[in-house]
Amino acid sequence: MIEIKKATLSDLVTIQNISKQSFTETFAAINTPENMKKYLQESFNTAQLTAEINNPDSPFYIAFWNTEPVGYLKLNLGDAQTEMVEDTTLEIQRIYVLQAFHGKKIGQLLLDEAIKIAQQIPVNYIWLGVWEENNRALQFYTKNGFITFDKHLFLLGDDQQTDLLMKLKIS
Repeated sequence: MIEIKKATLSDLVTIQNISKQSFTETFAAINTPENMKKYLQESFNTAQLTAEINNPDSPFYIAFWNTEPVGYLKLNLGDAQTEMVEDTTLEIQRIYVLQAFHGKKIGQLLLDEAIKIAQQIPVNYIWLGVWEENNRALQFYTKNGFITFDKHLFLLGDDQQTDLLMKLKIS
């Protein structure tokens, strides 16, 4: 059974562990160890994640497989968005699922949660950035109706990479 719960600061270590493990499983084979180490230290350190979790415009939702935390969703509203696409948007900054749980529809349930929240707010679009070489994620979002509308640079350590910006019309 999969359950999704809104996270609080007491979930910091869980979010930190999922972040580091999921990001490493997904990207370590195609990036240098130095760039991976730098990114993990900058993005998932305790101070950074505490600030993100404490931001009321950046809610986190953790997915549990039975009682085991196996993934999470991070949303950004308003000024918390990493880029202002337009006023009436919601950003999905992260959907992370541990590799051992890929194929169990956890990512889909987290995306469905984001869509439900977007409809309740309401916003016109959900948007996100996906590394142009992350074919699994690109296929997942395309299958779910997201379309590419722009791109931006993403810095992983000292490596400049290109993220495709994708959006899904909500209302």
